[in-house]
Amino acid sequence: MDRLDTLLQRFSVSARMFHAGALCGITEFAAEPGLGQLHLVRRGPIGVSHAGAPEVRLQAPSLLLYPRPLAHRFDTDPAVGADMACAHLSFAAGGTNPLADALPAFICLPLADLDGCAGVLEVLFDEAFQPRCGRQVLVDRLFEAVFVFVLRRLMDDGRIEHGLFAGLAHPQLARALTAMHERPAQAWTLESLAAEARMSRSAFAAAFRDTVGTTAADYLARWRVGLAQHALRRGRPLKLVADEVGYGSEAALSRAFKTWVGRSPREWRRTLEAEASGAVAGTR
Repeated sequence: MDRLDTLLQRFSVSARMFHAGALCGITEFAAEPGLGQLHLVRRGPIGVSHAGAPEVRLQAPSLLLYPRPLAHRFDTDPAVGADMACAHLSFAAGGTNPLADALPAFICLPLADLDGCAGVLEVLFDEAFQPRCGRQVLVDRLFEAVFVFVLRRLMDDGRIEHGLFAGLAHPQLARALTAMHERPAQAWTLESLAAEARMSRSAFAAAFRDTVGTTAADYLARWRVGLAQHALRRGRPLKLVADEVGYGSEAALSRAFKTWVGRSPREWRRTLEAEASGAVAGTR
């Protein structure tokens, strides 16, 4: 059972490094629509601030993850500064990406806590701070690898107490969640999901609701609709999408889609097309 593979295959994350080197004094980072950020602090110290929250002071090499847009500020020594490598994160399917949605708004970890990642970090910093051929592409892929190490650590430590990653950290619930992720078109029932988890029906229903924060039926419906949104963004025909995500007809998918998104699939797709046309027009 691989708790992350299907999630990352269906809803990938891509990184693009935008800074490598020293930051000195105060540096402001705006909340950029549709983008998260991943900062790797090789050498500090550094103060990290968010609106309405106390400053976080970091002395050790650390990782700062913002899976969704969030304005923040770094305060470093004006003379000595801090050595950092920073990347934008773009999540496939945008605002419907379950990985981005399930993570806290801000995650801070010492780099030493990322078990098995030391070699990746060493290569990443070495490449990021040197003007070598192919540097950008290589460092971008290494940032994506670091992101996977972060997800592993969060699950292994049980740092997230509610939601998808709390469920994936649960030895029994993880089996049911992974089964839904891998086989969304299967005719799942509460009984069959409980069997996957090797729990009784009542114990599974209660544990799923208390840990994930929703019923198993609602989670499955939202997962299927998220897959449908991802497929429709890529231009897949509605009828094929309905079969692929476990709805027997376009009408059944449309009803579920409207329940969770507030619009029919066709209305939602027209809105996306209009937004894309407006964005293209704005660049001319």
